Amino acid sequence: MAKYLLLKHYRGAPAPVNDVPMDRWTPEEISAHVRYMQDFAARLEKTGEFVDSQALAPEGTFVRYGGEGRPPVTDGPFAETKDLIAGWMVIDVDSHERAVELAGELSAAPGAGGKPIHEWLEVRPFLAAHPPTTE
Repeated sequence: MAKYLLLKHYRGAPAPVNDVPMDRWTPEEISAHVRYMQDFAARLEKTGEFVDSQALAPEGTFVRYGGEGRPPVTDGPFAETKDLIAGWMVIDVDSHERAVELAGELSAAPGAGGKPIHEWLEVRPFLAAHPPTTE
């Protein structure tokens, strides 16, 4: 089994077919979308392929080390993940092909008008092993 991260994007990916931003969906459309995601995860729990998933709030801050005795530096001149990443799901599947198959199904979650979004999902494998250290 291999773990994959399925990333949902607010922007930064190619535009989905049903390209209406979520902030313009009705409460019923949002509920239908969330229910689809929950039902999808429940189905994968039964097959042993589901690991975890979360939707992300739009708030967020980049932080980096500011130097010895200095406070951390926040934000910067770059695209922020809070603008890009909407949520994620981790799956544990037998093959890359299965990960792609599941991402394709997940991209059919309903959006505006109850029609499938056909959104692009990023499929990222977890590193299988850490490289050896040179201590």
